[in-house]
Amino acid sequence: MQATTTERPAPPVADAPYVLRHDAGGVTTLTLNRPKALNPLSTSMLAALQTQLDAIEIDASVRVVVIAGAGSAFCAGHDLKEMRAHTDADFHAALFAQCSRFMLTLARMPQPVIARVHGMATAAGCQLVAACDLAVAVDHARFATSGIGVGLFCSTPAVALTRNVPRKVAAEMLFTGEFVDAPTARQFGLVNRVVPAERLDAEVAALAAAIVAKSPLAVATGKRLIWRQIETGVDAAYQMAAQAMVCNMLSDDAMAGVQAFIDKQPMPPWTGR
Repeated sequence: MQATTTERPAPPVADAPYVLRHDAGGVTTLTLNRPKALNPLSTSMLAALQTQLDAIEIDASVRVVVIAGAGSAFCAGHDLKEMRAHTDADFHAALFAQCSRFMLTLARMPQPVIARVHGMATAAGCQLVAACDLAVAVDHARFATSGIGVGLFCSTPAVALTRNVPRKVAAEMLFTGEFVDAPTARQFGLVNRVVPAERLDAEVAALAAAIVAKSPLAVATGKRLIWRQIETGVDAAYQMAAQAMVCNMLSDDAMAGVQAFIDKQPMPPWTGR
């Protein structure tokens, strides 16, 4: 695939978009762009992210999505000022439905999503890291489900967190709100790789490139299976996996790739079929 790069110039701060988008070589980076507020998942931020993901989900030219944050923090969770300004249950129900839709879109879209964690990720920001398929963090990043400290149990972050780390680890994070450093987060399974700050972009790029180099059909098939089977019993999971393997094996990409391996030839260009 020929690499293409598009940059969208930043407008004046007062009119700055909530999400910045950068496209290069099949990788789309979405950057949360409210650095002074620590990139909260406000209703406006969630709407902007959802709009981008809805477009990306059906764009075959996008092979990998990277979620990043501007400023010093990755994401500090929901906008507590916005939440406190509303006392009606309907607003809060709509907010969490909006957030859940965004998190589920990350899981259900065919492209793998990588969290580029350059700083703090708390509450729903920690949930965002857990909701991504993969995560690369700087060695000074910190993670917490810190709502408990203000009397608010991180219930929705718990859904993603408990699907990433052991149950007792999740329980300790949720009940105490204490921070976990990046090496510990990697040990727990919340992130894949931990690197010094100067290597973060190179590590994210290398991980994305490794995925872009693979058959898009195989990657999309695998992502769909991972998320579907994890919620089922083991018998149903194996049936689901077997069906996926049959469809995948009979695809043009797999047939050509297996034959190239047998013939000891380079992998052919992937067609996505």
